[in-house]
Amino acid sequence: MIKTRLTKRYNLTHPVLSAPMANASGGALAAAVTQAGGLGFIGGAYGDTDWTMQAFDDAGNAKVGCGFITWKLAQNPDLLTQVLAREPAALFLSFGDPVPFVDQIAAADVPLICQVQTLRDAKHAADLGADVIVAQGAEAGGHGEGRATMTLVPEVADWLAVNAAGVLLVAAGGIADGRGLAASLMLGADGVLVGSRLWASDESLAHPNMVEAGIAATGDETLRSTVMDVARGLGWPERYTARVLQNAFTDQWHGDLDGLLATAESEAARWATAWDAGDTEVANTFVGEAAGLIHSRGPAGEIIENMVTEAEALMRRSLARLGE
Repeated sequence: MIKTRLTKRYNLTHPVLSAPMANASGGALAAAVTQAGGLGFIGGAYGDTDWTMQAFDDAGNAKVGCGFITWKLAQNPDLLTQVLAREPAALFLSFGDPVPFVDQIAAADVPLICQVQTLRDAKHAADLGADVIVAQGAEAGGHGEGRATMTLVPEVADWLAVNAAGVLLVAAGGIADGRGLAASLMLGADGVLVGSRLWASDESLAHPNMVEAGIAATGDETLRSTVMDVARGLGWPERYTARVLQNAFTDQWHGDLDGLLATAESEAARWATAWDAGDTEVANTFVGEAAGLIHSRGPAGEIIENMVTEAEALMRRSLARLGE
């Protein structure tokens, strides 16, 4: 058993959180992670009220959290009130300024987790009173920025140690096995956020075709792009791009955003049809560089147990070597 400040503060068996992934992290996945001893999160993401409430129903009695894309939540702030009424284990905000929501979350006595991609934003989140900061490297699937996990996490850890020692730190981006967990702890994190590996779990809502494409791919076959957001008509802030698998759609449009914008209506319809059908040559598979570390599907609980068991063995082996 790996004990950290994260496991102690939130009464977890394992220092593992599941990423609140849009279109993948439903109630069943969140509940499975919590039941395995971590903390599972529903992917409230783009703020679909009916979907989010159904996900809480699907989670049953499991204590789960909920995550949102912050700039999108601002367009439907009433959803936050409804989610807080469900007494989530924590509220997870990413991609935008959390200021408009901090007081309401604090008043509900719900822990606030802020995901950041820069040291600047980590300082801002700590100043606002975040209980946990997730430092997300560019290796992650889905949206993010340019810093790498290996350098961002210890830089944030060093700053927190001096300026906000009570704020916990979680590492994210490219963490898919025990090596990633062990390394993150050595970098100064109190735990890890796991996305792509759990995206490929049995409980994930991701389309089976996309999961199979992710399993077959390597990290070399991913790229960061904005074409899928243009195709979906989503007004993502310019600073964020998304990591996806390369396919015919990105080959055609990644270097020609003006051309995509000129044909946006027809391409949007083509992309949406492909998404529903699981056509991985047109719709984009949202998975991180950890794709090359994922070799099969499996139950979320088993994935977490294997990750923690491997990390424990690696750390014990390292300690034994120091005694040689």
